Amino acid sequence: MTNDAKIILTALRERRSIRSFTDEPVDDAALGAILEAGRWAPSGLNNQPWRFLVVRAGDARQETLALHTKYAHIVRGAAALICVFLERGKMYNARKDYQGAGACIQNMLLAAHALGLGAVWLGEIINQEPDVVAAIGVNPEAYEMMAVIACGHPAKKGSSERLPLESLLLEPIRPLT
Repeated sequence: MTNDAKIILTALRERRSIRSFTDEPVDDAALGAILEAGRWAPSGLNNQPWRFLVVRAGDARQETLALHTKYAHIVRGAAALICVFLERGKMYNARKDYQGAGACIQNMLLAAHALGLGAVWLGEIINQEPDVVAAIGVNPEAYEMMAVIACGHPAKKGSSERLPLESLLLEPIRPLT
């Protein structure tokens, strides 16, 4: 296994959802790197239908977002929020585009981790998606919200457990013959 492979596989195992942040701002270079990572996600037909809106701490839209989720404390505590949308006019297959948005979000979470930042994928907010989108000044007819990524410098470490791989396999992996 190459060193690059080890680094990537370690990042996949060590990334955790961080829900508590310090007051330190996230600099422009880090935000740019996170957005670039999202931009490079795979998409069907390479249509790249994702669009981003960055809301920094103190922006009035931060409180608007907080009012539309049961995770308001996370939204209020984040140094930056990345709202991830799909541009409806760029979509060609909803299922594939939703999968692409998931890949885009995962890329951004891994980038935040690689930069020493903490981030969490807030999906619950889409339960009120049309209201949320309109409330933050985005056209709900043109854009569909996929998630909000809360980002900042971690105030504490995250933790997670995973099911054993064997319990996730529909059948055992067959050995090479």
